[in-house]
Amino acid sequence: MARILVAYYSRTGNTEKMARAVAEGAKDAGAEVALKRVEDVQLDDLKSADGIVIGSPTYYGLMAAEVKQLFDRSAKVRGKLENKIGAAFTSSASIEGGNQTTILSIIQAMMIHGMVVAGDPMETGGHYGAIAIGSPDDNSLNTCRKLGERVAKLAERIWR
Repeated sequence: MARILVAYYSRTGNTEKMARAVAEGAKDAGAEVALKRVEDVQLDDLKSADGIVIGSPTYYGLMAAEVKQLFDRSAKVRGKLENKIGAAFTSSASIEGGNQTTILSIIQAMMIHGMVVAGDPMETGGHYGAIAIGSPDDNSLNTCRKLGERVAKLAERIWR
């Protein structure tokens, strides 16, 4: 059974709702899932996961400082996250809020670790990961569930 870590930062609760949907999708795919706020993630959580999905609100087109701090701390385990499956999701207040650049900033940090990034398959209409504008609607939550499912299935294929 693949082990998936869903880590998120949420100030308004929107990104947390998305994180719960990602975790639900991964669980439905048969994975063991840990759902944690980024400030509660330990380096051992990163090392023991087969897949890591990280969510952040969009702040100036980038990940929140709290998420960046997790990646800064993760420098201590550089080389230990290689080939783990990674994915990202974000929420923002507006469609022009820099959602895709936020996801790319998270993916960039994952790639520096040598992680394998799972894009968002075309069946959900996205490209880089799941996005919500404001409070996630049913479509956004469904996209999150599919992203969690995809990461879990990929991690199972690669790590188990």
